[in-house]
Amino acid sequence: MSFVPTVTDIGSIYSLEVEAQSKRYAQLAKSFEELYGSKPEFTARAPGRVNIIGEHIDYCGFPVFPMAIAPDTLIAVRANGTDRVRVANVNADKYPARDFSASGDVFDIDSALHEWSNYFKCGYRGVFDHLGRKDGKGFDALLDGTVPAGSGLSSSAAFVCATELAVQRINGFELTQSELASIAASSECHVGVNSGGMDQTASIMGQQGSALFIEFHPELRTTPVRFPSVSPSIAFVIANTLVVSDKHVTAPVCYNLRVVETRVGALILAKHLGISERPACKDVDPLTFKIVMGEYFADQADSGKDEVQVWIDRLSFMLEESKKAFGSQPDGYTRESMAAALDISPEALSIKVHENQFPVRADKFQLLNRALHAFSETLRVVKFRQICEQPSGDVARALGDLMNDSQDSCRDLFECSCPELDEICAIARRAGSFGSRLTGAGWGGCSVHVVPGDKVEEVNKALAEEYYAKRFPELTKEQLDDALFATAPGCGACYYNEA
Repeated sequence: MSFVPTVTDIGSIYSLEVEAQSKRYAQLAKSFEELYGSKPEFTARAPGRVNIIGEHIDYCGFPVFPMAIAPDTLIAVRANGTDRVRVANVNADKYPARDFSASGDVFDIDSALHEWSNYFKCGYRGVFDHLGRKDGKGFDALLDGTVPAGSGLSSSAAFVCATELAVQRINGFELTQSELASIAASSECHVGVNSGGMDQTASIMGQQGSALFIEFHPELRTTPVRFPSVSPSIAFVIANTLVVSDKHVTAPVCYNLRVVETRVGALILAKHLGISERPACKDVDPLTFKIVMGEYFADQADSGKDEVQVWIDRLSFMLEESKKAFGSQPDGYTRESMAAALDISPEALSIKVHENQFPVRADKFQLLNRALHAFSETLRVVKFRQICEQPSGDVARALGDLMNDSQDSCRDLFECSCPELDEICAIARRAGSFGSRLTGAGWGGCSVHVVPGDKVEEVNKALAEEYYAKRFPELTKEQLDDALFATAPGCGACYYNEA
């Protein structure tokens, strides 16, 4: 079992701009003392993440390939000896301070209300719900976040995860990293987001210098994967479209709709394959594409076979079966036709996919395209890991090709791109990027690019001139630097205590 580490050296958290980060931590402690009258006991830190490849497949049960990044959420914390939880933000004008009862209204979350402190409540409530308790201790908290909201870099996950860290230490708990990641993922349901778990796992369990190959089924498992050493070296550039996509606001027609489409797709695919009545499919909620695939091949012996080849063979088969299962309605399914395919009523289907908790709006549900994306994207993730661990030939180009194919699938099959993301990817590729794709939920937010180390400046210059200068001419240098930057795999969540 692994627990969240405590560090006393800021240089062990960040590989770049350590001096600037040291000043930031010092300023947070100073602001905390000015606000609450004493210094914080500790600072809880949880980073954002960039998903290199594997978009919208975590909630399908399939593995993904993210890495933690330097932008993060910090929460300076101190017990206050009362029954009140006082939480404030360094950006007080935009995010007003809140005051809650440690065993009362801090547990009350109105998902219809777009309120910043709801994410704090998610993390707080998640820990206590997991432990079956409701007897929290009062504390003071001051938050500073550098993950842009709605950017696709998991600002909400960083916030919820950092809150969990603060809550458990103040209350004397010590949950494992895997427990915290699982709790954080399920907690976001309280703000109406049906999260798959990638963001929270990467934030809690990220490792300096490595991406994470994260598997969710049959149990959570993370494998650190280092990028191959090539010349010129591989660098990653993040470019924010500055188009904000708020999952909470757009969920019924974007994020949650895609979740429902894949969940209904899994139900119909299981029936098509003749395994829907097996306990592994019938008695699980939710049924995912990964469970369907695993159950279909459950009786096949794979001992002695190459693991990667097993993945490739199974995913290729499921792609063909998806075409057979959904190909009769390429323009999409109505609620009635989905229900008919499952021999249940539309009302029963709505209950089965928990639409009361995660409402969606659509005239047609694109089950074919969503299934084709889920299985082909997983195939790309598996191949991406294989290239990293068994490099040969033009490695950077091969990785880039997979990222480009992922972007095409996100745009054409999953329909989660947008014109701005497409434009940024095209500019970056012309300037020398091997591979460019959206990262995060999409519909705006950020893009990620695998770039030769000697081309980073050239790619950044092209994006600055051809995208940001034209679309956002009012940006300051500081704002541009926040929107466009190179990054490397960073460490996961930790506690910081001043030495």
